[in-house]
Amino acid sequence: MDTLHAIILGLLQGLTEFLPISSSAHLVLLPELLDWADQGLLYDVAAHFGSLLALIIYFRKDLATMTAGWVKSFTGGRNREADLVWFLIIATLPICLAGLLFHDLTVHLRDPLVIAGATVLFALLLWWADSRGKRRRSLEDFRFRDAVVIGLLQVLAIIPGTSRAGITITAGLMLGLGREAASRFSFLLAIPVILLASGNELLNVSVSAMQVDWTALFTVTVVSFISAWLTIHWFLKLVEWTGMLPYVIYRLFLGALLFALFL
Repeated sequence: MDTLHAIILGLLQGLTEFLPISSSAHLVLLPELLDWADQGLLYDVAAHFGSLLALIIYFRKDLATMTAGWVKSFTGGRNREADLVWFLIIATLPICLAGLLFHDLTVHLRDPLVIAGATVLFALLLWWADSRGKRRRSLEDFRFRDAVVIGLLQVLAIIPGTSRAGITITAGLMLGLGREAASRFSFLLAIPVILLASGNELLNVSVSAMQVDWTALFTVTVVSFISAWLTIHWFLKLVEWTGMLPYVIYRLFLGALLFALFL
């Protein structure tokens, strides 16, 4: 893998993993436009690790507070921080189960037209949720039901083109959460999801049986980390002002481009 390929792969992961614009749509489109071969599972894991590291560092204070509250809850009673940890665990369980049950099915769904259709369909659903949602609730108002609903809708992310960030933010908006609150929960929820998915991918990688370009691997990880951190930071700062319409319009354009190329 050359340096340019590594940089673009890292940028693609860092930018699209946390914006509601579908990373799988871009991963299908990029090789088509640039005539690149698949980079391989190991580099995908490196890209995911970079974005996961960005998440953990960006939310380090929140995670430390939540962890302390969760540990304290076992001896000192229930608290809000512990509740949020449990909500994240509850919301993660459905996608784990779906990944185990439907892993083979998702391989067949990685058709460009399926991705194009999902990109457009869930863009419209995001627009509807953003325009119709009350957007009055914060994470302080988060309840068990919210975790269940978001977790169940996150299962739709196994359909390529849906966007994990997109569907979880959509679910949050549908439940009346504000844009920043829905996005923040979506980002926190990405930590266990990416961790589990990357761990599963890593089990399927045999580093000893393949030739590894360590420079490219390092480049992918670093670029993914930087672009992911900046994406999270600016998205949370601007989302209440911009709303979801720019991402909806982008997704509609992206879906139309995929249809034009593959239909």
